[in-house]
Amino acid sequence: MRNTSWYSRFAKAASHFCGRPRVFAFAALLIVVWIVTGPIFGFSDTWQLVINTGTTIITFLMVFLIQNTQNRDTEAIQVKLDELIRATKGAHNALLDLEELEELSLDEFKAKYQALAATARSQLDQGDKDTGTPEP
Repeated sequence: MRNTSWYSRFAKAASHFCGRPRVFAFAALLIVVWIVTGPIFGFSDTWQLVINTGTTIITFLMVFLIQNTQNRDTEAIQVKLDELIRATKGAHNALLDLEELEELSLDEFKAKYQALAATARSQLDQGDKDTGTPEP
């Protein structure tokens, strides 16, 4: 079950490393050094090209690493939520895979739960409790 691909391991490690305050500080320091060297290089096109190329390459690669990490985290959260729904007495098992539904079907579920929330808020305004299961 823990057999992960080299890319997943790399993306997780890179994401963890790049999210540290020291890495941010290093990147900010690099920008400061680049700005300070501007007068030395006469603010030339090459001087500008160095920062533009560097930041573009880093941004391009980080997009894929961040997306991989976000996809993995989202899937893990979905599985955990699915387990909570499955294990909760009275919960609707039809909600287990909402992320797989088409937008129209998802909108129908959303409208149903928005109506339940509106009813609960009006009951709160009348002094009632909003706990419990709304179905009979």
